[in-house]
Formats: sequence, structure tokens, C-alpha cells
Amino acid sequence: MGIQNWSENIVLVELPPEPEINEELKTVIKIVQDKSDCDVVLDFSHVDIVTSSNLSKLLRLRKLLADCGQQLILCSVAPATKGILTVTGLDGVFGLLNDKYAALATLQMVT
Repeated sequence: MGIQNWSENIVLVELPPEPEINEELKTVIKIVQDKSDCDVVLDFSHVDIVTSSNLSKLLRLRKLLADCGQQLILCSVAPATKGILTVTGLDGVFGLLNDKYAALATLQMVT
């Protein structure tokens, strides 16, 4: 998986499956703390399900970005994870798009 600087202001993260997703999210949070002027796209195409611990990290990441006026978009989210987001009411908190190309295009139109 990996973290890429897609552009000067957009970071694209291809998340690994459990249990590696935990460390990857920690790294992304650190990047956002260090570089507060970037939007983030999280590609969930290799993630089947997220844990409550990782939901907490996603919320923390979203708050960090929102505090800086930046965006977080989740894409390629598996049906099971979408179900979790819907049941918890978080589907309205996170921007969800079908794939990373749609997410990147959305951010590039805004910036």
C-alpha cells in the first residue's frame, strides 16, 4: 500500500487491510499534523472492514483536517464498512466516493 503526494495539496493513501491499517492511519495523522495544508483521500479498496479503534483514528484525522479547512474523502469503501458507517451515522460525517479518481477530481476542482 502507500502514501503518495498526489499534488502539492492532496495526499492519496492506499490503505492496507487489517491489522496494518492501524499503523498507516497513525502515519497519515502525523503527516497532516506536520503539513496542515493538504486534503486527504483514503482508498479503502484493500480494506474489508474497520475496527472501532480505526474509526476513532478516522474521526481524529477528519477533525485535524476540518480544523485546517481541509477535506477528507473515503473511496472504494467495502459494503461491510459502508454498513458500519451507516449504522453509526458516520456516513454523513465522511465524504464517500466510488473510487480514487472521482475523489481526486473532486478535490482538484475545489482547489
